[in-house]
Parts: sequence; structure tokens; C-alpha cells
Amino acid sequence: MSEVFHLGLTKAMLKGAKVAIVPGDPARSERIAKLMDNPEFLASTREFTSWLGYVGGQPIVVCSTGIGGPSVSICVEELAQLGVRTFLRIGTTGAIQPHINVGDLLITTGAVRLDGASCHFAPLEYPAVANFDCTNALFAAAKNQGVQPYVGITASSDTFYPGQERYDTFSGKIYRHFRGSLKQWQELNVMNFEMESATLFTMCSALGLRAGMIAGVIVNRTQQEIPNEATIHSTEQKAVAVVVEAAGKMAQDYV
Repeated sequence: MSEVFHLGLTKAMLKGAKVAIVPGDPARSERIAKLMDNPEFLASTREFTSWLGYVGGQPIVVCSTGIGGPSVSICVEELAQLGVRTFLRIGTTGAIQPHINVGDLLITTGAVRLDGASCHFAPLEYPAVANFDCTNALFAAAKNQGVQPYVGITASSDTFYPGQERYDTFSGKIYRHFRGSLKQWQELNVMNFEMESATLFTMCSALGLRAGMIAGVIVNRTQQEIPNEATIHSTEQKAVAVVVEAAGKMAQDYV
């Protein structure tokens, strides 16, 4: 019987795991777990699909969060109740700087808090920043995989369309607060948009947990809005290899 409200998990099922990899896509949980030793399906409820695997003999839980901050907050809260202390998010993203290419990997050090969920954990003056050790582990893993990642700031929005100033919508309208915002973030050297990092970083910092994030670029919005499906899989594979290696490194901290 589950010991938490949503995830369908118990502490015993996690085998003492202290590190979690948290993708958005439920289908990605299985693909990540199968790169580890002895992958085991745990549960699937709503957007939360979880697996367990081992890296260097240490258990790592993989649990999808779905899209957006509210779901991330549920996943992190309930995994923390079950003993997880470090969270590594892996996702896909749209770059907004012209020099960042499709297929590049981005490691986020801090997030622009364009969400609402993070405000339930700390006021807006509180920064949404990644844990230093998590960031270092992700960077080292990327370099070990032969990848030179970009490292910097992400804009983290509650919505995919208006909050990221997309006009290819049903109405074609954007509330005035968001008009011109993409150009503003470009000028402030923000690398990309996504929808989870602000909540993840703020929540984990406020609660004394560790969090890091890596994302694979599947579209550059200075060129087009719709990604090329042929590039998504290869980009995901690169990011997954990095996050699994980094998770193994982080798990050693608890040995």
C-alpha cells in the first residue's frame, strides 16, 4: 500500500535511494532506467511513472513529473518523504539565443521565476538556484561524455504558449505583460525556456534538498517554433547519458 498520496510508492520500494532523476515525460522514465543496472518498474499513477535502477551499486529512482511546477512540487515532496534528498531534472527545451544549436545540452544554474508554484515555498525575492554539487556533477558528466554544455540561466514559465510569448496559438493574442518578454530575456542572456526549474530549485533550496537540471535543445526559437522529430531522440540520448552518470556520482555522496 502506498505511503504517499500520489506516487503509489513506499519507502521499501525505493531500497534506500537518496537520488532521483526526474524527467517530465512518463515514457522517458523507462528509457532512463534501462540505462542503469537491474531496472525495475515501480508504479504508474497519473503523470507519475517510476522505476528503480542502480549505478555503481547504488539505487537511483526515476520518476516522471509531467509538465509544470505544480506536478514537480508533488513529486519532490512525496519522494522526499520517502527518503530522497537529491533531484536531477532532465528535460527538453527551446533555446532563445541564436548561437545555441539543436542538439546542444544546457545546464541550468538559476531560473527566472515566471511560475506560480515556487511562490508557495519562498517569496519572489528568494532566488531559484541549482545546487553547486549537482551542477558540477552534471558538467563533469557532460565533459566525460564528450559534450561541451552551455551553463547559465533558464526562464521557467507556468505556460507553454503565452508565458513563453508564442503567437502560433488559437487566438494569436498575448497578454500585454508578456509582449516583448522573449526579447527581454534574450538581452539578459537567458539561454532557454522551460516549465519546471523555478519550482524545483526554489523548493529544494528552501527545504534543504539538492537539485540540478540539464536539458537537451530540440528547437531554436530564433529559427523556428516546431522541432524536427528526427533530432529529438538523439538529443534525449545525450542528455540521458549525462544525467545517469551524474546521478551515480551524487549517490556516492550518501555511501
